[in-house]
Amino acid sequence: MSAIVDWDAGTYDRVATPQEDWGRQVLARLRVRGDETVLDAGCGSGKITALLLERLPNGRVIGVDASPSMIAKAEEAIGLDPRVELRVVDLVALDLDEAVDVVFSNAAFHWILEQERLFARLYAALRPGGQLEAQCGGEGNIAEIQRVLDSLSGDERFSAYLRPGQQAWYYASVGDTQARLRRVGFEVERVSLEPWPVTPREPREFLATVILPWHLDRLPPELRDDFVTAVLAAMPGQLTINYVRLNISARRPA
Repeated sequence: MSAIVDWDAGTYDRVATPQEDWGRQVLARLRVRGDETVLDAGCGSGKITALLLERLPNGRVIGVDASPSMIAKAEEAIGLDPRVELRVVDLVALDLDEAVDVVFSNAAFHWILEQERLFARLYAALRPGGQLEAQCGGEGNIAEIQRVLDSLSGDERFSAYLRPGQQAWYYASVGDTQARLRRVGFEVERVSLEPWPVTPREPREFLATVILPWHLDRLPPELRDDFVTAVLAAMPGQLTINYVRLNISARRPA
């Protein structure tokens, strides 16, 4: 199951500068000739998809995302490039007509709670010898935000809508990720955690659009602004978010 939310794709595209930086880092790890077929797993608003296409002058990209608004924004960003196909797809239900050479993913996997099922679908999508290069939130990611959200789930204004047992995301450890990858058949090349603190230029918009959409979707419209205000009030001073990125490099055996 994925934590599918109603994204504000336009605002996300404007404020998600850290996500673009992470995506560029993952792109730099790709080992491609330029004629491959690449799956962009969780393509979002398409900003990184466009950069991926620059690496593939004779290749093509299949971009998938569970959010229709993100796919619409990606179509707007990329235009009618015949080298790219964009689809609304939940990654845990991914079923491609053809195998791809590379699976690329940026800032997406932590929104999927069924991690082993996710990796199994990605393994099935890859040709033998194909590579997986990805990055997502890992163990310890935005821990200070999570503590605030846990406390607000007990606030009487929000408690009827946000129950402590519900999960918006899953931040996996290195060891658990390695074990899951190997169980579905991957050869693991590298899995590591990387601290990456972020001080957003537009803290309110960033929180509401990038971090809190799952929570805001569960609140009635009249409480959403109050919820974002409550999160900001619990983190006085300049907002710095302590992201921890989980970097994944693996390969399907030839």
